[in-house]
Amino acid sequence: MPENQKLKVAAIGVGSLGRHHARNYAELAAEGRVELVGVCDTSPETGAAVAEAHLVPLFDDWRELLDSVDLVSVATPTETHCEIACAFLDRGVHVLVEKPIALTLDEADRMIAASEKSGAKLMVGQLERFNPAMVALRPHVTKPLYFEIHRVSPFPNRSLDVDVVLDVMIHDLDAIQWLVGEDVKVSEIRAVGIPIVSNKVDAANARIEFENGAVANITASRVGTEKIRKTRFYQTNSYVVLDYATKFSSVTTLNPEAAHPLLGISINRLQVDDVEPLRAEITAFLDSIEQDRVPPVSGADGRRALALAVGVLEKIDQHMERLAGQPE
Repeated sequence: MPENQKLKVAAIGVGSLGRHHARNYAELAAEGRVELVGVCDTSPETGAAVAEAHLVPLFDDWRELLDSVDLVSVATPTETHCEIACAFLDRGVHVLVEKPIALTLDEADRMIAASEKSGAKLMVGQLERFNPAMVALRPHVTKPLYFEIHRVSPFPNRSLDVDVVLDVMIHDLDAIQWLVGEDVKVSEIRAVGIPIVSNKVDAANARIEFENGAVANITASRVGTEKIRKTRFYQTNSYVVLDYATKFSSVTTLNPEAAHPLLGISINRLQVDDVEPLRAEITAFLDSIEQDRVPPVSGADGRRALALAVGVLEKIDQHMERLAGQPE
């Protein structure tokens, strides 16, 4: 594109998360970086409210936007990601799709193939990578050895098309693979999970072991009484705390040469630049398009997180089958 030509963008699906995509695009449009062509939603009430808030047209069918945009955000039910994303990617339109990338690995592969064929960029919305606490922490990560992760929240006041693993645990499944190393393979998965207030798994625990010896213990629940989004992990001579909710991260280090262990302890509370994660995510995608770079969370990254989630769900299913076979 010519340097002075703005990217034409649209937000498809403007519910609980998609409306924030629309807001950020509207703010970027006001700053002169993009042109917000419109928003799309199958709910007339939801779509109208967002369209009116940003003074843009409302579309009830995403197909109407195929020839009108350069970039779309897709924040629709997971089962629709593949169809919508592939249609735009085939037209050469860049796509930012919310996590999980798709419902199945086959669908993820189709999306990645469509991106590679047309040259349009595909990015997956693994938002926690852009949390200010994670951004501040990432340069201090060396070789994580053991993770303890808790992600708990009250039951959400929104439609749920997937279980807790694909809904929220996938944030942490992506993060641990990113921190351990994307080339380090998973060697073993153990997991349990149960439905509580829905017909899908609402609470789950997974133990992930990697070939390099790193281990992650992850608990995710959407039936809690409080909101917890904490990660703690240990690496050689240091202990790391990351709180996504409060945007806090710290690194406690130990000097092995200190005369006494207590004298060698140093706590470094990291300086955090409090930028809205979604704004940082969208801006990073725009940068990758304008500079023709691989997006910071590529289709392959999204597929990797989905593959691990699928593995966790398979282990949960196996555990449920064992429970069903037990006598009353």
